[in-house]
Amino acid sequence: MPDPTCLLLLPRPLEQFILRDQAEDLLRADGVVAADPPPVKYGTFARLPRPIADRIARTTAKRLLRSLGPQRQLRALTIFHPVQWPLAQAILAAKPEAELWYGRWDRYEMAYDAGPSLRERLAELHDEAAARADLVFVASDELARLEREAGREPTLVALAADTFPALDPGRSVVAVSLGHLGRRCDWALLRAVCERVPELTVLAIGAFHEDEVSGDADAAWCRACPQIVWLGSQDDEAAARLIGCADVGIVPFKDEPFNQAGLPYRILKYARQGVRTVAPELPGVHTWDTAVTTAADADAFAEALRAHAGRRATPDLALRDWALAQTAERQNAPLWERLNALGITA
Repeated sequence: MPDPTCLLLLPRPLEQFILRDQAEDLLRADGVVAADPPPVKYGTFARLPRPIADRIARTTAKRLLRSLGPQRQLRALTIFHPVQWPLAQAILAAKPEAELWYGRWDRYEMAYDAGPSLRERLAELHDEAAARADLVFVASDELARLEREAGREPTLVALAADTFPALDPGRSVVAVSLGHLGRRCDWALLRAVCERVPELTVLAIGAFHEDEVSGDADAAWCRACPQIVWLGSQDDEAAARLIGCADVGIVPFKDEPFNQAGLPYRILKYARQGVRTVAPELPGVHTWDTAVTTAADADAFAEALRAHAGRRATPDLALRDWALAQTAERQNAPLWERLNALGITA
């Protein structure tokens, strides 16, 4: 006897399918197979005149059934969207013994990108598919209520997200980098820290200067690393709020003469949100020792970051007060003294 088969008609390729986790779970069974979307897109079936759509569906169904091979006995056919109903209907005409399983995980007929005529067509396709279905499974209680209201008895099959990352909130470290992302950055250091602290997330705020790091393997690694979230340039209001989401700020600069003497502005900007900074052992940053922890190497940098895990929930208010006190008037005091000595006053 031919092997029994449950055929999943995927509305998108598996890696792009919103219900990928659940589809992959079903595909663990030897008798469950999946078919990617046909050459004629499913949405086209809903937009063509019905006789033309049905003719294309019959041709597509014959080709798809041939691909299953004679060793397969179709026992169930699963669709996930009403636009798939014309093809499903053509398959069932050839295989009337098969059950139809119809998954409803949204109100397709109310889609934002569908005009009035398409919405009407989707509602029609939905009613036909649901009426023929041996099993209607829905993603929410509200969708179940709507099906019961239409006289059908659905099965609740809520959503799964097995492959979506589940970071450990008790161990995660969120760092923020504000500013230049190019030749000044020590990409080897940042890579080494990410490798040492897999629970680390870096919010990278600023333009990435590809032209300045061309050929730098460590920069390329960082660019592709999922631990680093590239946020691009942000205005000050947005940047301040993003900094407030972090445990710690970083200055990932190379230990070079150009960087050694400077006082990175970002240290003060982090501190105004109550966020402390971790930086390499650059002499200039010690000007603001109140706000900075320095690290001699990648191991020390990683240890310093881990020491700040969870601080985003309890920002350093004393540090914030210190930062707010670093006003232009206060910093300019020596210049005001000289102005006053010259007889120039505010």
